[in-house]
Amino acid sequence: MQCRCWMLRLLTRAKQLGGLGEVPVSAVVLDADGRCIGHGSNQRHRGRDPLGHAELIALRQAAWLRSDWRFNDCTLIVTLEPCPMCAGALTQARMGQVIFAAHDPKRGGLGSTINLGDHPSAHHKMRVLGGVMEVEARQQLEAWFKQQRQRFHENEVTLTRTD
Repeated sequence: MQCRCWMLRLLTRAKQLGGLGEVPVSAVVLDADGRCIGHGSNQRHRGRDPLGHAELIALRQAAWLRSDWRFNDCTLIVTLEPCPMCAGALTQARMGQVIFAAHDPKRGGLGSTINLGDHPSAHHKMRVLGGVMEVEARQQLEAWFKQQRQRFHENEVTLTRTD
């Protein structure tokens, strides 16, 4: 139940983020007692940062608060399946568990395209649970990308008319 409650919060935050032009993805790191020790939302565009993924931002904050880089007893909850870069970072951080909403069939690093959390080369195996509130997360992402494509098309048409 706690997982769904956090996921609802993350989806609400992600929706706000989408209004700012960022891909609507939000994440939280919970300690063993279920307390938030790190949170993040995508900041690639606003921060002009290729590493500005929600998971990495949450992980950095949690590491700073804990003064440690090991998270064996922690859980990361995120609205979209982590990409290979984030999945690799979560493995390096020895995250105990990762829970995500929507699977990412194009770039998912925890089962959809590759599974770095259970890869034979991984020195740490983490528990992964995908599909928590997947319908809601997928609808939110699809609506956001559709809106972005429409804006792009409208700008393209405007540019063509002025030429």
